[in-house]
Amino acid sequence: MRTKAFITLITLFFTYATTFAADNPKVKKIVLDAGHGGDKPGAIGHFSKEKDIALAVTLKVGELIKKNLSERQVIYTRTTDVDVHWVERHEIANRAKADLFVSIHVNSTPGSRTKVRSGYRTIKKNGKSVKVPRYVYKYDKTTEANGVETYVLGLSRNSQKEESIGEYSDNLTGGEKEGLMDEKDPMTAIIIAQYSQAFLTSSVDLGSRIQGNFAKQGRLDRGVKQISVEVLAGCVMPGVLVEIGFINNVEEEKYMNSPQGQTEIAHAIYNGILEYIRAIER
Repeated sequence: MRTKAFITLITLFFTYATTFAADNPKVKKIVLDAGHGGDKPGAIGHFSKEKDIALAVTLKVGELIKKNLSERQVIYTRTTDVDVHWVERHEIANRAKADLFVSIHVNSTPGSRTKVRSGYRTIKKNGKSVKVPRYVYKYDKTTEANGVETYVLGLSRNSQKEESIGEYSDNLTGGEKEGLMDEKDPMTAIIIAQYSQAFLTSSVDLGSRIQGNFAKQGRLDRGVKQISVEVLAGCVMPGVLVEIGFINNVEEEKYMNSPQGQTEIAHAIYNGILEYIRAIER
């Protein structure tokens, strides 16, 4: 009986997923999330802030989608220098019933602390005045770390992902087949887990395509990794967080603030999204 019930459950899920795909054959809504904003500047470089770079690049990605994929709708979590709470960012996506979530950020490293001699001081030792070195710590935020990395949701926040899927199950069902996502039905938990895994697989695919396009531009590909953050955990859709470069790397900071750099970064992200869409809509 257990085996029969399980097979029935899996059949229901795949039938359900196929119906959803047939009704929604395209990625119609793409949420672009510019990291930080307002009184939360994010990482700070030698002359710029993460929030400003992220917004500039995000808007450029949006313009590319609007220009070249006019049948898709672009939804921004912010278009100005304002702080949007992490929860509100994924809620914007969920309320819109979006199909993709792309969050754009700028990376940074802690920097280094070096102990250096700054002079001498006099102390008493055995009744005599003795000069001893005086030291201070110098902090240097500059790093040689460089390149681009994309994150998908870490497994430690998977339970939150599944809760979000349950809460916004109408986004997946379209309000149809009442009872299929009934929280009292033991089959529901397995269906939700299947959706969660499908979203993760799609997120890795999207992230890999974005990374691949950065690599084509000659940027260092630091890979697709997992991270447990609120903004990805609450999304009821595939989602990635792209770290487009290191703001405390002098050359990368200049690059990310330049018109050419921002245009190239935007194209890499856009092309990754485009490849992903073409792959799932074949």
